[in-house]
Amino acid sequence: MAYSYDDQNIFAKILRDEIPNDTVYETDHSLAFKDITPQAPHHVLVIPKGKYVCFDHFANTASDAEIVDYIRAIGEVCKMLGIPPGDGGNGYRLLSNAGQDGVQEVPHLHVHIVAGRGLGRMLNPAAS
Repeated sequence: MAYSYDDQNIFAKILRDEIPNDTVYETDHSLAFKDITPQAPHHVLVIPKGKYVCFDHFANTASDAEIVDYIRAIGEVCKMLGIPPGDGGNGYRLLSNAGQDGVQEVPHLHVHIVAGRGLGRMLNPAAS
């Protein structure tokens, strides 16, 4: 499936410095910043700097360098926040929505790192 990237989405504008953000971490291929409407004490978005609509688009077309950088950036942000269970933190949730059924609001790949309180179940197991 071919993806069409919208250069006018909010994350594209952030990457072009047209909209300010509260940067947490940045690399050659990734940008992490605080969510403007946090859902928990820690709520950070991590985006690739490339024009990728969602995770499968990124996984199937990004360069190896971009993929490694993005995954490591997510890990580094978790470490910076002190939330990994292996390092004494209480854990976190990674969330990335894709497409209409996934309720993706911005058509640029992004992962939410959410932590700092109990988050409850992600999906209702009875709903189908």
